[in-house]
Amino acid sequence: MKPNPSLGATRSCPHCQTTILQRATVCPACRHILRFDAIKPASNGSKPVAAAPSVPTSEPFRIESTLRQPEDGAGYEYCLIVVVTNDRGEELTRKVISVGSLKPSESRTFTVWVEAYGDGAVKSNGNGRLLDEPAHS
Repeated sequence: MKPNPSLGATRSCPHCQTTILQRATVCPACRHILRFDAIKPASNGSKPVAAAPSVPTSEPFRIESTLRQPEDGAGYEYCLIVVVTNDRGEELTRKVISVGSLKPSESRTFTVWVEAYGDGAVKSNGNGRLLDEPAHS
């Protein structure tokens, strides 16, 4: 199978300036509609309807964790960082996603996932799940 030459092409969301995939019809960061060419005329002649947005074909990785500060704790600060590396271990990107603090009795839940788009199969290390499978709590 020949690789798609536009595979991995990116652009900036005009609303939030996040780098997104060129194929995106909805920004995954700010959730604004981006491509109005995806709007199709209704078959019965009434108002046009939005076509289904580009949907991930799989979700090969998802992790969720909750930090809880005990009532008698002194509180602490946190920094959520996401790092992406290639198969040679070279760092492709590093992003500080959120910083904050937890006071006694507070908690924060963090969820990180990868959405995969396209016709090809995405291989995972076994920790992923398909989108049509229920999430495990």
